[in-house]
Amino acid sequence: MAVAVEPDRAKQEAFAGRMVQVLNDACLGLMTGVGHESGLFDVMAGLEPPAATAAGVARAAGLDERYVREWLGAMVTGGVVEYDPERETYLLPPEHAASLTRAAGPDNLARIAQDLGMLAEVEQRVVEAFRTGAGVPYSAYPRFQALQAEESGEVYDLALVDGIVPLVPGLPDRLRTGIDAVDIGCGQGHAANVLAAAFPASRFHGLDRSEEGIAAARAEAAGRGLTNVEFQVGDSAELTGSYDLVTAFDVIHDLARPTRTLAAVAAALRPDGVFLMGDIAASSRLEENIGHPLCPALYAFSVFYCMSVSLSEGGEGLGTVWGEQTARRMLAEAGFGRVDARRVEGDILNVYYVARR
Repeated sequence: MAVAVEPDRAKQEAFAGRMVQVLNDACLGLMTGVGHESGLFDVMAGLEPPAATAAGVARAAGLDERYVREWLGAMVTGGVVEYDPERETYLLPPEHAASLTRAAGPDNLARIAQDLGMLAEVEQRVVEAFRTGAGVPYSAYPRFQALQAEESGEVYDLALVDGIVPLVPGLPDRLRTGIDAVDIGCGQGHAANVLAAAFPASRFHGLDRSEEGIAAARAEAAGRGLTNVEFQVGDSAELTGSYDLVTAFDVIHDLARPTRTLAAVAAALRPDGVFLMGDIAASSRLEENIGHPLCPALYAFSVFYCMSVSLSEGGEGLGTVWGEQTARRMLAEAGFGRVDARRVEGDILNVYYVARR
């Protein structure tokens, strides 16, 4: 007969306090996403004078005052916005705006917070997938590609040419001379378009299963007057052709058939070709992820999107946190004999694998 163990009251109370904070922060995260999507953070950061009433904030943002006032309540009690009760004015400190506005570029964490609302839209389907193991189809996330394009676009604009490409020794010079490159799982094609604009002597291709994404990629290329890039609807696992460079940014762990895709990439590379794969900087071992500043969020994204979408297609379901150990093993099994893992300074989320056959 099991003996009841009396709980440690101090430990129990401490954990209850943490759960209260979790609930508050989860709700604050949703409201932070609203602040990004509605433009409220950008408006407040640009107010002159910097403090304004709820009516003033709403007027500047072109939004309904009643909703703005309630949103401001969450921001004040959550420690995001400062409030002067005598003047009834609200202030977004510049130190906070540095992590919350579009002007912050890749440092804008409010942009990522809007994903929480997207994931909440499929919560019941995810709960059902826990029972069935069937996953949740990509079609259940109509906003995903647009949100992902917004999140990655500023990173590509800031770091792709001068920070990520130079991780491969000699690659900038080769691109300037002229090579053939393909970006698999290119989404809306911004990475390929950035590279095509920076290296006009090279020829770039983009491949993605989304017709809407490819249409957006072609429109951007046309708008920028790029003639050295083309986009095609297709499955990365069926990659054909011959290339000097293959890139895949934050995509392999999402695929239904990552093993087959990596093999196809290896087969498509020319003898001196290189595969540049960007993915989540984490470990395949749970114990090594304890203390990682973003791992609870990464596991949640895995359950709510990456793993679930792959499983819905009968895929391998790697998930977001597949980790460096698994990545190295899969690259080796695909035929890559030389793999280096490199990091970009200031990027705590991604690791870039430079792989050669």
